[in-house]
Amino acid sequence: MSSLEEQIAEIEEEIRSTQYNKATQLHVGRLRAKLAVLRLEREKRAHAKGGGGLGYAVRKSGHATVGLVGYPSVGKSTLLNAITGAESEIGAYDFTTLSIIPGMLRYQGASIQILDMPGLVPGAAKGRGRGREVLSVVRSVELILFLIDKDHTDFKGLVDELENAGIRINGRPPKIVVTPADRGGVTVSSTVRITHLADGIAAQIVREFGIHNGSVILREDATADQLIDVLAGNRVYVRAILGVNKSDLLTRPEMEALKARLKPFVPVFVSARSRQGMAELVNAVGKALEFIRVYLKPPGREADLEEPIILRRGDRVEDLLRRLPTDLGVQFKSALVWGRSARFPGQTVGREHLLADEDLITIVIQRGSRPGG
Repeated sequence: MSSLEEQIAEIEEEIRSTQYNKATQLHVGRLRAKLAVLRLEREKRAHAKGGGGLGYAVRKSGHATVGLVGYPSVGKSTLLNAITGAESEIGAYDFTTLSIIPGMLRYQGASIQILDMPGLVPGAAKGRGRGREVLSVVRSVELILFLIDKDHTDFKGLVDELENAGIRINGRPPKIVVTPADRGGVTVSSTVRITHLADGIAAQIVREFGIHNGSVILREDATADQLIDVLAGNRVYVRAILGVNKSDLLTRPEMEALKARLKPFVPVFVSARSRQGMAELVNAVGKALEFIRVYLKPPGREADLEEPIILRRGDRVEDLLRRLPTDLGVQFKSALVWGRSARFPGQTVGREHLLADEDLITIVIQRGSRPGG
C-alpha cells in the first residue's frame, strides 16, 4: 500500500499528464476529488501530531489586518518598516524574519495592522519552512499583500502554495448547497444551465467525499474545483494585491514584461529602501480594504465629523451596533440615516440597512430605555 504522500504525488502526476477535454471531464473530476480528500487527511494527521511545531500567536488589532506574503529576502521587513515604522529585523539573507512582526498603518482615519511573516518556500503547504504555521496566519487576514522582486518573480508559485492550503485569492464562495441525507441516493439540480458538472460529474465527486445520499443544488455554472471546495469545507476567500519591490533596479522594458506576466493582477512598483512608490502602495491597500466612514449624530445635535466610525463596504446598521456600547445594541429601536444610503434625509431604517461612505446616523433607542439600565 502506497503511503499518503505517494498517493498524493501519483494523483497529482496523473492530473498533470491527462489532457482535459469533454471525454476526460469525469475522470479528472474524480481525480481532483480524490486528491482533495487525501490532502484533507494529510492536514488532519499533521494537526494530530501538533502541526510540526509551535504556531504563531498573533493578536489582531485595528480595523483590518493585512498579511505580507512573499519569498524570503524580497524586502518584506524593509517594506513594513517603511510604511509603519515597526522594528522588523532586516538582513540580506533568507529567513531573517523568524516570527510574525506587526506594524500599524494609518489610512484616512483607519488603523490597518500589517503583519510581516516569514518567507514562503516551495512546499510550504506541506509544512516546509514552517509553512503551515505561516499559512494559518494568512487564512485569518482581511487582505494579502503579495511582494515579489526582480530576483523572485515566480508569482504563480506563491499563489499555488496558498491555493494548496485552501486559500482562494480574490474569489468568493461558490453558490452551491450540498445537503446530506439518510437515503435516496445523490440528486443534483440546478437553477442555471450547467456545463462543467453535467453528465453525472457532480454526483461522482460528491460520492468521493463519502456522501452517498443527499442533494446538490447548483445556483451557478460551477466547476469541479468549486464543488470540491464546498465539500472540503475548509476554504477561505481573501482579497489580494501585488507589489513589486526593488523596482528602482528594473528597466522600463523589464517592468512592462512583468506587467504582462502578472495579469490579471496590476502590480504596484515600489522600492522599500528608497521609499519609492510607498504612497501608491498605501492607497492600493486602503482601496482594496474598501473602508467606509460613518458619523454618529446625537439626537438634536450636529454630527461629530472629526471622529468617524470605520466600517467596511457591505456593512449594515447591525455591524455598526457591534462597534458601539453593548447597551445601544440591546436597546436599539431604529436608526435615522442621512447620506447616500438613505432614500431621503433622515430615513428611518432597521438593523439590516446597508450603509454607505460618509453616512450620518442617529441611533433611536426604545422608549423608557437608558444606558446601563
